[in-house]
Amino acid sequence: MDGRSIAALIDHTLLRADATLRDIERLCSEVLEYGFAAACVNSAWVPVAAGVLKGRSVVCSVVGFPLGASCAVAAEAAAAVEAGAGELDMVMPVGFLKSGMYRETTRVMEEVVEASAGRPVKVIIETCFLTDDEKVMACRLAMDSGASWVKTSTGFGSGGATTRDVSLMKKVVGGRLGVKASGGIRTLEDAVAMLEAGADRLGCSESVAIVTSVKRGQVTG
Repeated sequence: MDGRSIAALIDHTLLRADATLRDIERLCSEVLEYGFAAACVNSAWVPVAAGVLKGRSVVCSVVGFPLGASCAVAAEAAAAVEAGAGELDMVMPVGFLKSGMYRETTRVMEEVVEASAGRPVKVIIETCFLTDDEKVMACRLAMDSGASWVKTSTGFGSGGATTRDVSLMKKVVGGRLGVKASGGIRTLEDAVAMLEAGADRLGCSESVAIVTSVKRGQVTG
């Protein structure tokens, strides 16, 4: 794969609490320069990102981030869409899931899907906190909710994406949902491993380093 091909599979991400206006503007400029799939930002920065990108690329907003414990995640999703978000990455209410509150877990996701007004919703299941059985259940509930993707991690938990989790999630959802790997993907080798494990999209903050390393010939196939 060449750099442009890999870039098209990456959500270029900046979710740090200390990210500044200049940082967000730079992120969006890099999305346009390298051809990343989307600029992934916190919901407060969606208006800025949408203004910089001006429809030339997608703004992806995280919602209910990073804990998945908000009582107003659907309202946040609706506000992000109104501000220009074209995709939403929501954190599943992990505590609900681990409590066996499957109906409540699904309801929260359904409300975000409804609030998305047709925009793709990626459900972050935060694999580092789940058993394999819980990961399977999380994926099944995401499918039931009408979401478009399942995603491994916020990058703010105790662990990030692993090829094992990506493979498991892909096995569960098959072709019904996309799988996004995120959290700790810092090198080209990491990115290629996740794609080979079954990821359809990557979330990366080291995106520029990854795609420019292709040009240096580190990985060519």
